[in-house]
Amino acid sequence: MTFLKSKHFYASLLLVGSLLLTTRIQAETYTVKPGDTLSDIAAAFHTTVDELAELNQIENKNLIKIGQVLQTNQAMTAATEQVMNSIAKTEAAAQTPAPVETQTPQAPQTTEVQTPAENPAPATPPTTVGNYVSNLSPEEAAAKEEIARRESGGSYTAQNGQYYGRYQLTISYLNGDLSPENQERVADAYVYGRYGSWVAALAHSNAHGWY
Repeated sequence: MTFLKSKHFYASLLLVGSLLLTTRIQAETYTVKPGDTLSDIAAAFHTTVDELAELNQIENKNLIKIGQVLQTNQAMTAATEQVMNSIAKTEAAAQTPAPVETQTPQAPQTTEVQTPAENPAPATPPTTVGNYVSNLSPEEAAAKEEIARRESGGSYTAQNGQYYGRYQLTISYLNGDLSPENQERVADAYVYGRYGSWVAALAHSNAHGWY
């Protein structure tokens, strides 16, 4: 029910109550309550807005103040007074703002940070010989070094017939370039082309005594 409709509803109750109940109280004045209008008060006292305005010297019939005492010179029934009081209470409750629900702030979510493992194993640095850089894993580097130890004792100048250098490669493979840089390059190319890895070449050497 809207505010305007409720006012007319309660005004109707005033008129019905005044007809049903005959107990009367004399009231020559009326104090304006929240929600009252001059027309409601006039209906309650069986008079007109114009008569109330003239009696109380009200220039603006649409403007009355809460607490203002109006002269009525009319009898108001007990039922009317009860209904008027109910109207005042209802209108005051309607004007009271509803409580605002507040939300309790949630605690910020924490993110678990994983601590890196202590003392991580250092990466194997690339092997550089001259201008040639060989990037091998630790397993590959260890297998390559073991083959060099077996074939030549790690010497770049060791020679056994047609085999030469650190990895005892056929001299023709080196194309006349016997530098350590070229030996490293040709050895990597030979092993990865034939065995796929130094680890596989070492496994073949373990099984057959050569690679």
